[in-house]
Amino acid sequence: MYRRTALALLATPALAQAPLAKAQGAWPQRPVRIVVPFPPGGSNDVIARPLAEKMQHRLGQPVVIENRPGAGGAIGAAQVAQSAPDGYTLMITSSSFAASAVVQRTPYDAIESFEPVALLARAPFLVLTNLDFPPRDINALIAYCRARPGEVDFASSGPGGINHFVTELFALRAGLRLNHVPYRGMPPAVTDLIAGHVPLLITTMASASGAIRENRVRLHAYCATGAPAGSPPAPTVKEATGIDYESSIWWGLLGPRGIPAEPMRILNAAITASLAEPDVARIYEAEGATPSPSSPTEYGATLRQDIARFREVAQAANIRLE
Repeated sequence: MYRRTALALLATPALAQAPLAKAQGAWPQRPVRIVVPFPPGGSNDVIARPLAEKMQHRLGQPVVIENRPGAGGAIGAAQVAQSAPDGYTLMITSSSFAASAVVQRTPYDAIESFEPVALLARAPFLVLTNLDFPPRDINALIAYCRARPGEVDFASSGPGGINHFVTELFALRAGLRLNHVPYRGMPPAVTDLIAGHVPLLITTMASASGAIRENRVRLHAYCATGAPAGSPPAPTVKEATGIDYESSIWWGLLGPRGIPAEPMRILNAAITASLAEPDVARIYEAEGATPSPSSPTEYGATLRQDIARFREVAQAANIRLE
């Protein structure tokens, strides 16, 4: 359903934008490549493709998506880090890049090897429980878990994954001790949440939208503001409890370190204008996401902040990959 809708929206002639006029010799002079370091069909792919479609009209050159999966995104990231810093090779990544930087040994440095180009979108995480779990709101959930240290299980898509980190961060900020139950991916974790085999899961709307809308799980709270219009009503954790906890998944574009100022300026302007297109926002809503363009400096600060707090979480929760 999503794929058909996305293709229809992107193919609509009325939505096409005329290429920007370029002076002779101005950047870019050849196609721009965006590496998606995961297989087709994932959230990075979904965010990248409509953006690339819009960017190429503004840049006057093709913007090509290349999937380079493997090693949790490290294969594609290593290729980008080793590319020429000319603006023609970029990588789309998400908050999972910051989590991997803390637990995964890689041939690159997540900060020093890359040039932040722009933040693209954000989507808040959600606190979900199965319907048999006694607490009926986020404050009752926290009180219940505090009274039972180490007894309440939470699911994740796997050890060291992004939702493992954000749940341990939630536990750290709320003063809880929870028991981690890792799954091989998010779909089986959601399935077991619905079935009542695990009581608690923090994930994204894209991963659990069907279960939420069909009232097969209980939505207690969003972990941050920024849910798209029409999302099911719920407070944020911070609003409801006063706990200093906010977590959203973000997507952004990185390039190899050292991209010159002019390509960076042109890329960031093309991205910002592309994200303002209404049909791009509609496609992003399928991921529970909202376009959130930023300057390179702002995106760099976001990346460094997440890596720093995930290091804190990894130490407190003893998260490590063997």
